[in-house]
Amino acid sequence: MATTLHYIFDPFCGWCYAVAPLVEAAEQLPDLAIELHAGGMLSGYRRRSITPQWREYVLPHDRRIAQMSGQPFGEAYFNGLLRDTTAVLDSTPPIIAILAAQQLSGQGLRMLHRIQHAHYVEGRRVADESVLQALAEEIGLERDAFATAYAQSAGQPADEHIAASRSLLARVGGDGFPTFVWDRSGEDLVLLDGSSFLGQPQIWAAQLSGLLAR
Repeated sequence: MATTLHYIFDPFCGWCYAVAPLVEAAEQLPDLAIELHAGGMLSGYRRRSITPQWREYVLPHDRRIAQMSGQPFGEAYFNGLLRDTTAVLDSTPPIIAILAAQQLSGQGLRMLHRIQHAHYVEGRRVADESVLQALAEEIGLERDAFATAYAQSAGQPADEHIAASRSLLARVGGDGFPTFVWDRSGEDLVLLDGSSFLGQPQIWAAQLSGLLAR
């Protein structure tokens, strides 16, 4: 039976960055497909500019994420990006880039990881199309091909993807980002708790392997 791990996430979700090693571990399992569902946490009217208040709000969460998951945060993020009041956090452009990378070469997940690292470690403006173009080239995507795929994924396709992701989240009773959903053909969808495995990707992979073997 075909088995899929649905991953409902947002590029600007700190706890999604926390579970990135779990997603990478799941990706290595040969009989498991991973399907990405981006929920647009900061899309549309939710998009926001960096402010001193926002920095003070996210810093404790980021420190807790680092402590619990072992994920790195860079000085360029803490004291660069989070002090740049001209920067805008908008989930839609990076979601479009992920959809474009998936369309081109099935590298949506690799693009997500690159975007997360660029944001949280390098402090880059990953809502800027020029930055996303550079990141795409860094993972080996050809410039013009990515630009075309990005344009094709923008607008209605991205909006429909976000709406479908939010619909799935509601249907399975997920309480936000990240949410993992186990989907074995012919069986009901099952929520998986990734938070219990933060910082333990190998144990998480063993858990998934056990589910695959059933």
